Amino acid sequence: MSTAGQVIRCKAAVAWESGKPLSMEEVEVAPPQKNEVRIKILFTSLCHTDVYFWDAKGQNPLFPRILGHEAGGIVESVGEGVTDLQPGDHVLPIFTGECKECPHCLSEESNMCDLLRINTDRGVMIHDGNSRFSINGKPIYHFLGTSTFSEYTVVHVGQVAKINPNAPLDKVCVLSCGISTGFGATVNVAKPKKGQSVAIFGLGAVGLAAAEGARVSGAARIIGVDLNPSRFEEAKKFGVTEFVNPKDHNKPVQEVIAEMTGGGVDRSVECTGSIQAMISAFECVHDGWGVAVLVGVPNKDDAFKTHPINLLNERTLKGTFFGNYKPRSDIPAVVEKYMNKELELELLDKFITHSVPFSEINKAFEYMLRGEGLRCMVRMDA
Repeated sequence: MSTAGQVIRCKAAVAWESGKPLSMEEVEVAPPQKNEVRIKILFTSLCHTDVYFWDAKGQNPLFPRILGHEAGGIVESVGEGVTDLQPGDHVLPIFTGECKECPHCLSEESNMCDLLRINTDRGVMIHDGNSRFSINGKPIYHFLGTSTFSEYTVVHVGQVAKINPNAPLDKVCVLSCGISTGFGATVNVAKPKKGQSVAIFGLGAVGLAAAEGARVSGAARIIGVDLNPSRFEEAKKFGVTEFVNPKDHNKPVQEVIAEMTGGGVDRSVECTGSIQAMISAFECVHDGWGVAVLVGVPNKDDAFKTHPINLLNERTLKGTFFGNYKPRSDIPAVVEKYMNKELELELLDKFITHSVPFSEINKAFEYMLRGEGLRCMVRMDA
């Protein structure tokens, strides 16, 4: 029986207030409106960004809210004006979008869509300023336009990547956020040449994806920098060849790396959001040709400080967002690379270290808060 055009009642994990365990609730999910898609979520995983906004430190708290943005599912129904998706399509909802009409979307150089770029403060749909989620008539806010910690969700069509229906959703769903962000930061932005050296700051999931990007690019030395030595062994699986813990040294880590590499690394990728790590990542690249890429999101009051001579000596500082991938145009092709074995089939398996049923989603938060593993897969039907 078709549910198109009807309100769907389903389970969702609702964050009622900051830092408190998610509560499993029955929510009403309204039908998709103009340029919207309703998706049945099959698999979702927990990303550090979910924890950051659940904890609500350093940004504007917005509750009650349904978090979640790294997921895979199947289109249940589409709203008015949606022509390139239909019920049954396999899709990845993405936390940023591609309207295909604004100057950014029409540019080959940008993925920063004017209409649908990430907005962490917006808890409603763009079309009418309302939420599609409610409990007993009380609206529940959206998160990043995706809200995948619900059996059904409504997403703007510009934030939905249609993928190969044969791709395993429980694996490729992690390409919808952190893995693409890190991997793309290296291969699309830092662009190390074969035989060069790369420093990766932060060896969480995004940093390890950046290391994997350096490995497939043919980097000869991949130096992992992290304050947690327990991450070093895991990082070897992603191509990291050497490790530096800044706590082991009594001088700035950029000086340590410069000494290790005869003047600095050729490329660096910063994946922590720590302002000190950003400065170190920039100052550790070689003068004349070194390129540093910033990926981590800082606190809103942070300021980046370095001496201008570091730039005048021909070091390049770049920023990237979502690995410079356009969600609708590029992510389906990344999935195809996985399907065609151009990316290691084990690559995504290496990231998915835990799995829990939807009813135990709070365990995923516990794993991440304890720093255990990389990605915890949440099985919605279990």
